[in-house]
Amino acid sequence: MTEYRLWGVIVAAGTSRRMGSVRPKQYHAIAGRPVLAWSVDALLGIPAIAGVMIVRSADDTCLEAVMPRGDPRWRDCIGGGERQASVQAGLAALRDWGADATDRVLVHDAARPAVTQGDIRRLIDHVGDDPDGGLLAAPVRDTLKRADDEGRVASTPSRDGLWQAMTPQLFPLGRLESALAMASGAVVTDEAQAMERLGARPRLVAGDPGNIKYTYPDDARWLAWALDRQRAGDEA
Repeated sequence: MTEYRLWGVIVAAGTSRRMGSVRPKQYHAIAGRPVLAWSVDALLGIPAIAGVMIVRSADDTCLEAVMPRGDPRWRDCIGGGERQASVQAGLAALRDWGADATDRVLVHDAARPAVTQGDIRRLIDHVGDDPDGGLLAAPVRDTLKRADDEGRVASTPSRDGLWQAMTPQLFPLGRLESALAMASGAVVTDEAQAMERLGARPRLVAGDPGNIKYTYPDDARWLAWALDRQRAGDEA
């Protein structure tokens, strides 16, 4: 396997519009800790990671209080108005930190606190040197329905071959920079979609379906259960 360094970018610049909360959801307490703290620990717990860049909003005043003290492997930078711009800002900040185009970067949502280190290690191992990268994902299990404008069933698409994308997503830093630059002005909802526009075919790596994104208030109950279960396993 070619030698390269591994970096992390955690996107934490959101304003929680869908959550309907004044305080950004990455700072909500779940299982006794801020959501962002869980996500950061998941990446920093991987010894191979050279550094993790936290992408925050310009008016964020909470970050320092939740980050691990004395750990030199994290820094922060200011993100943009949309996810794509925030990831680009994170990659540029990694470049300033010393990362280069041949390095690999794990891009993770701050609002996915229940990702397991086992899944992250499996993603790293399975993707390896693949220039197209890869992502954690879970096969769609339930029947899907497409709705019409009246909220009625319009069709039932086949779930064959469909996966639910998660994070982290792992790509060569230089190729991801190019993909995001090419996608400027287009709507891309994750890094894999930007890579697809380059012609890449990212590898799907099966992850724990419990790695959900904290999107609605009711998600907190499930995430608390998942995180308590992980913590109990670590202490056993």
